[in-house]
Amino acid sequence: MALEWIHLLAAFGGGLFAAAIGTLPSFVFTGLLVLVGVAVSAAGGGTDVLTHVAFGPVFGPHIAFGGGAAATAYAFRRGYVASGRDISLPLMGLNRPDALLVGGAFGAIGFLLELAWRMVGLGPRTDTIAMTVVISAMIARVLFGRSGLASRQFRPDESRNWVRHQERPSQCAVIGLGVGLLSAFMAITLGPEGGGDVIGFGIAATSLVFAQFGLKVPVTHHMALPAAAAAISSGDFLMGPVFGIVGAFAGEGFSRVFHQHGDTHVDPPAAGIALTMVLVRLLWPLPIP
Repeated sequence: MALEWIHLLAAFGGGLFAAAIGTLPSFVFTGLLVLVGVAVSAAGGGTDVLTHVAFGPVFGPHIAFGGGAAATAYAFRRGYVASGRDISLPLMGLNRPDALLVGGAFGAIGFLLELAWRMVGLGPRTDTIAMTVVISAMIARVLFGRSGLASRQFRPDESRNWVRHQERPSQCAVIGLGVGLLSAFMAITLGPEGGGDVIGFGIAATSLVFAQFGLKVPVTHHMALPAAAAAISSGDFLMGPVFGIVGAFAGEGFSRVFHQHGDTHVDPPAAGIALTMVLVRLLWPLPIP
């Protein structure tokens, strides 16, 4: 029990720190630490970096990204920032401690939600971290946004979109194919014991550092993670590119219903991962504890 309280307090700190440095920068750190954790694991050092740092209270997306996104939504509602969707913005510069505290609160909420999903048995059925990112963002939208959860206008345009250079079906299919091939190759080659299940995700997340600088890079972690999971679970390399494409369209589809019209950030890649991983686990179930 004491260790759980330590985790909860650390999650508060993780959400607060992510709000301070910015939601997207915190996710880039997630990617970097996934790569560090894979290297440590492959060298025989165990999985503690992956479990407790990259996907835990420090930079776990359900804690850091979720906390940062909620803090940005709060800052928008309070009039501190012009957009609740600007996840590149570090909030420390606002000189508003209340916004950082909201990030901390949502970091703790993310920890508790993800723990609850696993306790009720959802762990083997989807990616509970990704699911938590989505639900946390929806809670923040309801609390701090004004646009409502879902859209009645599903066609992107210049004022309503997610990643403009990635929204065309041909773009989705091609990038999903390429990322799926790469992630599946690493997954099959390294295996889960060598970090093959998450190295593609780490590379994709780290690549978003270029998006922070305004470059038109693709957003691909919702393609890489399901591709690796499908390739490993099925034992078939070709399932990787198939699920890379499925993940690409799942993320884009979710963005058109829940994100592009909204005034706060509800993460399409997290939804793409959660939805696609449900399909992976239906086709190749994990043992239920």
